[in-house]
Amino acid sequence: MGPLMLARHYMTILFEQGDLNELGNVLAKNLYFSGPFYEFHSADAYIDALKSGPPRDFQYELIGAYEDGATACMMYQFQKPGLSVPMAQYFEIKDDRISRILLVFDTAPFIQSTPIS
Repeated sequence: MGPLMLARHYMTILFEQGDLNELGNVLAKNLYFSGPFYEFHSADAYIDALKSGPPRDFQYELIGAYEDGATACMMYQFQKPGLSVPMAQYFEIKDDRISRILLVFDTAPFIQSTPIS
C-alpha cells in the first residue's frame, strides 16, 4: 500500500469505521505522533489515548492530498458540532506502516469552544 493510500486508510479507521484496534494494522510500533495538544512515542500509547477519549461525531472533508516518496500529506476541513477547522496531517511511512504523524491546526477555535469551569 502506497503512502497516500495508507494515510487514507488511517483516516477511514479514525473518522468512519470507529474500530480503533484496526489502527494497529497501519501504525508502526514505534510511531511518533506530534500535534498541538499531544505527543506520543508509540502506537500503543496513541491508540490507548484515542480509546480513553474516542472521537465522536467528527467528520472531515478532504481539501487536498499528495504523496512524495515515502511521505503523504492530507489537508482537510475537520468538523464536529459547533466547530469547523482546517487541518493538515503529514505522514512518514516505513516498512509499509505509518511511522510518524505530524498534525497541524490552529488551536484557538478548540480553546474558545471549551467552557471554562
